[in-house]
Amino acid sequence: MKKIKGRMDESILVCAYYGPNGERLIRRGQKLADLLDCPLYVLTVDPLPYDKFDAEKSNYVDRWKELADESDIEEFILIDNEKRPSAKVIAEVARRLNITQIIIGQSPQNRWEEITKGSFANALLREMTFVDVHIVSVDRTIRGVEHDTFEKGVHGFLIKDGEEYRLSFTRSNDDHYDGIFYKEIGTDFNNGVFKFVHNGRTCEVTIADDKVTGLLELPPNYKVEN
Repeated sequence: MKKIKGRMDESILVCAYYGPNGERLIRRGQKLADLLDCPLYVLTVDPLPYDKFDAEKSNYVDRWKELADESDIEEFILIDNEKRPSAKVIAEVARRLNITQIIIGQSPQNRWEEITKGSFANALLREMTFVDVHIVSVDRTIRGVEHDTFEKGVHGFLIKDGEEYRLSFTRSNDDHYDGIFYKEIGTDFNNGVFKFVHNGRTCEVTIADDKVTGLLELPPNYKVEN
């Protein structure tokens, strides 16, 4: 039987996503709920149906269910096969449960995701003006880029230079590609990987001494509005 909470004017929702940091977010929520003596809920949202989860994802869900059962958590909520944006689903659950505080995780190196997808935290805040949102830094790994090989990504441009493209950190009036440059650790020159989006598709090229060399795929020229 769940313990009766002393305060019902406050309630907390932890939004956990798959990975080792989900448990850390739940533990953070528990500490805050204990401090406020209020109900705590845990929510995860996934576009796949539950029976399509792989073994790793299923293990995370099982672990979070165990935490909810063994801890003083009101309910663990899994919403699967959900095609709507996660921010809208979270807002809907928050309204239904009268949530006043939400805890989410966000990488400190989220610049690439903000460019390609937009900030999740901002999307959530647009959906809800009635809650406090706590953003917890959970992971310093750049998705798709090894953190022990490259420095933190910086905003840059690929500028057309004759038959080649060169890296620049200044916007140009010429045709160019806008993206993120990940510099190799331990080099004095601009060597690394440049990632950008074209027509909703992520493209990636390698950079050596400011020039594109290992060309994986470069879409036809397009003009970026200044």
